[in-house]
Amino acid sequence: MMWVVLILLGIVAVPLTIEWTRKGISEKDRARATGQFALLSQGTTHYEWLGPERGPVALCIHGLTTPSFVWRGMAKGLALMGFRVLVYDLYGRGLSERVRGKQDAAFFVRQITDLLAHENVKGHLTVFGYSMGGAIAAHFTAQHPGSVKQLVLLAPAGMFDLGGGKLRTARDVPLIGDWLFLLVYPFMLRQGIRAEAHLPSSVPDIAALQAAETDRRGFFPAVLASVRGILRDTTEEQQRAIAAAGVPVLAIWAEEDDVIPVSGKDTLAQWNPQAMQVVVPEATHSITYTHTDQVLEVFRTSRG
Repeated sequence: MMWVVLILLGIVAVPLTIEWTRKGISEKDRARATGQFALLSQGTTHYEWLGPERGPVALCIHGLTTPSFVWRGMAKGLALMGFRVLVYDLYGRGLSERVRGKQDAAFFVRQITDLLAHENVKGHLTVFGYSMGGAIAAHFTAQHPGSVKQLVLLAPAGMFDLGGGKLRTARDVPLIGDWLFLLVYPFMLRQGIRAEAHLPSSVPDIAALQAAETDRRGFFPAVLASVRGILRDTTEEQQRAIAAAGVPVLAIWAEEDDVIPVSGKDTLAQWNPQAMQVVVPEATHSITYTHTDQVLEVFRTSRG
């Protein structure tokens, strides 16, 4: 009977052991990186500026699993349009610090306000939010409407609860949910990365970069913390507040998105009838780097 117990304990320990043995971020990793690092109130944040120093500021917020390198193609295009582009890694992703605890809206908004203060950026921002970054961008804009010139949402989260279905148990059940998430989600994410590795991309070797991210210690716990935090609720309140404040909103959706369904545009239209919305044909959730030129053209058109 004892051997059965030992086998069961070994099985239980597998995902926890794998997570513990993953490599953390080293000083060599950060020394090789482009951009800079800021010690903010919640931890070290990796960020980078692109484009002319005196251009209008575009703040780009990435999503749940792919760090700031997801913006490399978009940032180059925005820089060519004259923007001074600020990209950064959310805590738990890329080269930013692995911070423990729930990653709710207040957590992410504080990272933005800390970073903007560190860089002495004040107002008149064009804020881009992709996927989960769209929900973060909505919370930031609702709290600081006077600082945002335009909000641009790319396949944004926040239109409905993303914590249902396969993620519900992981989201709602402590300990068991953590174990189940570490057991199943890494396989699901890597499978998704492989499935789209053949797609054209404005970010060279993005599939390899995404896969490498899954080998870093603290990445998957950060993803789960976001599922339990900012992705638990919709952004209805924030979108209605943005509409009331009169901040221009451009939402760009992917026609073939199986992560954030294009039907989200109907929900956003109810919350903010003034929002301009465009659907990019044949695009998937990877729209930011697979359909970069189309996204940039839609944005350029929206500016008049």
